[in-house]
Amino acid sequence: MTNTAVPPGRPGISMEAAQRRRARLAEQMRVGKLTRTLVTPEGAEIRLKLATVAERAGAFAIDVAIQWAIVIGVLLGMIYTLGAMGMDQANFAFAFWMVFYFFVRNFYYIFFEIGRKAATPGKRALGLRVATRDGGRLTADAVLARNFMREVELGLPLQFVAMGLGSDQISGWMALFGLAWSGVFLFFPVFNRDKMRVGDLLAGTWVIKTPKAQLMSDITSAIMTPEQGARFAFTPAQADAYGIHELHVLEDVLRQSTPDIKLQVAERIRGKIGWARTAGETDLAFLEAYYAALRKRLEQRMLLGERKTDKFDTGR
Repeated sequence: MTNTAVPPGRPGISMEAAQRRRARLAEQMRVGKLTRTLVTPEGAEIRLKLATVAERAGAFAIDVAIQWAIVIGVLLGMIYTLGAMGMDQANFAFAFWMVFYFFVRNFYYIFFEIGRKAATPGKRALGLRVATRDGGRLTADAVLARNFMREVELGLPLQFVAMGLGSDQISGWMALFGLAWSGVFLFFPVFNRDKMRVGDLLAGTWVIKTPKAQLMSDITSAIMTPEQGARFAFTPAQADAYGIHELHVLEDVLRQSTPDIKLQVAERIRGKIGWARTAGETDLAFLEAYYAALRKRLEQRMLLGERKTDKFDTGR
């Protein structure tokens, strides 16, 4: 007969079950440390999960691999072209390659993060995206600030390291200085609670986990019955009051927020579009119906080549 060890003071719980419980509590505490509650300008309270240092490092490694694949591919193409045409243009080709390398290294991140997904291929592969810490729209200024700061964090110190590869004492000190500089910035995310780079701190951004949720086709199809479609007959002007940014915020509100937050957001939207609340109308039904109308309107406009980024976008 096998005896099961029981922790003192907790009769009826096996040692194995107690260990599982402690591991589960430890995981909950770890996840809780990375969870932040954010109130958006629209009044929506959203819970966000920050990316870990390991996830950010993994995304960065993927992006660096992609950049080098692009740069090396172009270099090999240029070598092949020079071999066929002769080496007379070698200096020009090298200068072109250096300029191309500079643009890939600096504007690769900007190009992807300034888009709607706000994420490079490396971040998207690991389910991450860049977001503002105040819940507002991610602006071009913030994207430029956080990415140009990367040159100060990594580009300059690595140049010092390269310059310090010589055999004299000054070169050795330059290499040591470069390593110390890069070390300070590399370990900065480890020692702050929001896992931010210095570039994030200056730009007012952080990197979060993208919720793995399908778009709300299930909600839009579920709510737009003929009866409800007639009840919530929004005009084009009312549907045009908001843009893509607010569509995503509204989706987060419907998925994650409390009834009180839904009430606040519903009242804000009603006030903005001039909607009079009818008898028996619930906030959830109104928000779901407006989400469906806004999404449909945005899709129609995009088919016509128009794109409304947010409520401030007048299309001019």
